[in-house]
Amino acid sequence: MARLVVVPLIALCLMCQVLNAQKKDNRIFIQTNYNEAKDWQLVWQDNFDGISIDTTKWTKVPRGTADWDRHMSYDDKCYALKDGMLYLRGINNPDKNNDTSRYLTGGIYSKGKFAFQYGKIEIRAKLECGKGAWPAMWMLAEQEKYGKYPRNGEIDIMEHLNFDSIIYQTTHSYYTLELKQPNNPPHFGTAKLDVSGFNTFGINWYPDKIVFTLNGQETFTYPRVKDVDPSQWPYDQPFYVLLDMQLGGNWVGSINPGHLPVQMIIDWVKVYQ
Repeated sequence: MARLVVVPLIALCLMCQVLNAQKKDNRIFIQTNYNEAKDWQLVWQDNFDGISIDTTKWTKVPRGTADWDRHMSYDDKCYALKDGMLYLRGINNPDKNNDTSRYLTGGIYSKGKFAFQYGKIEIRAKLECGKGAWPAMWMLAEQEKYGKYPRNGEIDIMEHLNFDSIIYQTTHSYYTLELKQPNNPPHFGTAKLDVSGFNTFGINWYPDKIVFTLNGQETFTYPRVKDVDPSQWPYDQPFYVLLDMQLGGNWVGSINPGHLPVQMIIDWVKVYQ
């Protein structure tokens, strides 16, 4: 059961009342009050300074049957930490005796280890390009408050396709997918990025809107709207974080094996409330 963290009055003043009542169950951070005009306070981060993935924060994504996870692998060749960076790779499978998949990809998620409700997340990373490359940073509900997917929604902080000079920033839900309401309000935007270098991808998440950002600039806002089906806003519960170097699928298209390996290189992940 979640417990309230009681903070002394002086500390509250120092934090500009951003964290007036933050619930915290070791791994779940729920901001119960916020003020857009006040400063954010760092509550969770990973700078990837170790020699291996911090398993108190992350788990390697298991393989599934969807386009995004069908090549996911625990193989060490899909992961590396060096010079304070995490490398998530999409590779040609060098040994089909142990795994018959033609391609292997690396991904991590914080499911069961860290989730938050409202606040700001930023991720600094470099995205390598290739035909069929589909790096993604996104979020899913930790506790399935409303039932099975897509009833709890999905927040796509960033998706990048092939050699594009833009990213996609999107929300998905029962409302957009099953009730076919992708434009009331519009559920995605695009933003131009520098594919040759590092960029910082993020969202500012409030009870009434999700503001997507790129390099600190607001790019797209998904608002909570009135007088529509309640499934339009499942974003009132804790979400966990997924970072993965995906390959291929109906949206991104076919994979060119000659463009592999391809990497998403992550410098840090920071969450504020």
